[in-house]
Amino acid sequence: MAPKLLSRFVIGIFFAIFAFFAANLLHAAAAPTTIRVGYPQLNGGQTPLWNIADSKLDQKYNLDIKPVYIPGGVRLTQSMLSGSVDIAMTGGAAVNAMLSGAEFIYVGMPVATYAFSLYARPEIKEVADLRGKVLGVITKGASSDHAAIALLRQYKMTQQDMKVLYFSRQEDALAALNQGIVQAAVHSAPTTLMARRLGFKELVNIGALKLPYPFMGLAVRRSAIQQSPDVVRGFLKAMVAGLKLSIEQPDISKRAIGKYLASKDQEIIDEAYKSFAQLFPRVPYVTDDAIRAALAVTDHPKAAAANPKDFYDNRFLQELESSGFVKALNAGK
Repeated sequence: MAPKLLSRFVIGIFFAIFAFFAANLLHAAAAPTTIRVGYPQLNGGQTPLWNIADSKLDQKYNLDIKPVYIPGGVRLTQSMLSGSVDIAMTGGAAVNAMLSGAEFIYVGMPVATYAFSLYARPEIKEVADLRGKVLGVITKGASSDHAAIALLRQYKMTQQDMKVLYFSRQEDALAALNQGIVQAAVHSAPTTLMARRLGFKELVNIGALKLPYPFMGLAVRRSAIQQSPDVVRGFLKAMVAGLKLSIEQPDISKRAIGKYLASKDQEIIDEAYKSFAQLFPRVPYVTDDAIRAALAVTDHPKAAAANPKDFYDNRFLQELESSGFVKALNAGK
């Protein structure tokens, strides 16, 4: 082969190899980051997450968000510890885990109050009638348990005034209520509607008391903030977009709720939506009051001396506001 021809051949091979690797690098740069987001209950509080996945809001932020249902806040916390999920939409169970040394931190809080109601059998006319009876809650040390503790305190009572049974799912607690195994149970929507259909009445709407609490917080590993801040930032952009959709687009939100509840029952879907839509904020900041409330209802020995500010980091949400992202999003840009 002539030297000039050989030179052209080598140059051609070089550019072909360069183009191949450049194309692969561009593909790698463009590939979305997968985030597994665990959630502990099938209720309307998950609507923003379900909207993100169902309406593909994550794609705009180069993410592939996968909702993962893991029943019970404590079990979800364990999944975070094992690395099975990357982010947990969870409540007070995460606070207990942090008190025990888990390297988690809240970066947002889409629902910052107890979104529960207490339903009871006909013989229970008021909260005081639960003395000596059996109360059903979902998972010891998690949101439902904390809601029961906070409610009883309003009536100068404690869980020691009764027997408490713990369940992993709302449906199990409702079945126990229906069978008379428990005389009252703490429920969230749409299990609330299922309870009414069985003839049970709402004894107290705990959410109406407006008590601060991390019912649905966004817990991430502290290492994620240090190692992958852009991923955390992108997730929160998607969450703020999901909240906006949940507040402003009931039809789209109800479609997502029906899909993830695997239900075509419109009353169930409506119950799940309306009970939570009014609670969603535009920007899900974590507050001292919510964390302080969780610390006040846990029996963890380190809770009394804990500083609420050690449990959350609002910097990413503050950035989203100061950068104009939130304003532009709400302006429809």
